Amino acid sequence: MVEGARKGGRRGPAWRAARATAALALLASGLAACGGGGGVPTLTWYTNPDSGGQAKLAAKCTQAAGGRYRIQTSVLPNDATQQREQLVRRLAAKDSGLDIMSLDPVFVAEAANAGFLRPFGEQEKGQFVQDVFQPAVENSTWEGRLYAAPFWANTQLLWYRKSAARKAGVDPNAPDFTWDKMIDAAVRSGVTVGAQGNKYEGYMVWVNALVASAGGRIISSAEKGDDATIEIDSPAGREAARVIGKLARSRAASPSLSTDIEEQARSLFNAPNGGFMVNWGYIWRAENGDAKDGVIDKSIPADIGWARYPKVRADQPSQPPFGGIELGIGAFSKHPALAVDAVKCITSTENMKFYMIDSGNPAARRAVYDDPEINKEFPMAKLIRESIDAAAPRPITPYYGDVSGAIQSRWHPPASVNPESTPRRSADFVRQVLRDQALL
Repeated sequence: MVEGARKGGRRGPAWRAARATAALALLASGLAACGGGGGVPTLTWYTNPDSGGQAKLAAKCTQAAGGRYRIQTSVLPNDATQQREQLVRRLAAKDSGLDIMSLDPVFVAEAANAGFLRPFGEQEKGQFVQDVFQPAVENSTWEGRLYAAPFWANTQLLWYRKSAARKAGVDPNAPDFTWDKMIDAAVRSGVTVGAQGNKYEGYMVWVNALVASAGGRIISSAEKGDDATIEIDSPAGREAARVIGKLARSRAASPSLSTDIEEQARSLFNAPNGGFMVNWGYIWRAENGDAKDGVIDKSIPADIGWARYPKVRADQPSQPPFGGIELGIGAFSKHPALAVDAVKCITSTENMKFYMIDSGNPAARRAVYDDPEINKEFPMAKLIRESIDAAAPRPITPYYGDVSGAIQSRWHPPASVNPESTPRRSADFVRQVLRDQALL
């Protein structure tokens, strides 16, 4: 995270690291990155890894540009934190070859606050927010200005084996279905509950969703920078800790929960005693693809059901996780006007639909979910739309890397989480890290 480039004058460790590696970043960016002289301008789009859908969109929008520009893609690392580190190094070096970048929503505020992103003007803004999910707009906005264009939005559903739910005697779609009911049913019937418990961003996603679903927040007043209000030591924080500790210490937990990421949770789900799992929207496409390829039994997809993210409290709606990708334009791009035009093409409703069908990643515009082809391909499309609408973003702050790292540090491993001490210890540590009084 590049801390405090505008607010408070604070320069944290990540900022210092970014400056120290600026010269290396210039070399790494490559002399030809910005497209060379005299010909058709080349826009470089740094993409998160996918199945090739963003490269296809680059080709489509290059053709639509009619010779005004071409778009080439460069793939970032798999891990979101590594993606951020690579982009920060290049942006800190004022790399003009970074025209468009696919950003995890939690890093938009950081990059915007550091002056690394070109904001969209008021006349440009409308085309990027019309009919777009509000959490995606919120995550693309910093200090009242839109700094990124929502591209695809994501959320987690509760995926369950229908046979396991029947065996346990529960209905995951019941209005009073909670984490407690799910864990108790899984223990009673000898099946598992999959989640992401490794010490990485996916674990922060779980913690944040539980705190939000219990009616709380991790931090507020993010505009105050390192004086933000730390709220995780609260009844909601203690409820979140209770749920994580209960699952982690139960027979329903994965034996490797403390190192499980999304795919390990999916493997657990596909095992003979698989039962329930919270995971992202890609699961449906992945399960059907693996069944077709013979990786998993062909009977498994037919046994998969889905429901909204479980409640923490029976009388309070859950707030599912929010994720996705936003498209930012580099502040030092040599072709900012062309980059705006390219982002407009990439994020059109037509191309969001194309990308959702091609990649399995949910679109950021609501209208896409009314399309018959989308509903045929994704029978849970309406639930995905409902869940994204209700989703709780992670803290929107330029200090996000510090906040997330501090929470992960004090809440890991899951089996150590204690509602009486973990929220308090994590609140204290977040404050210390934000004020440079402790290191992650």
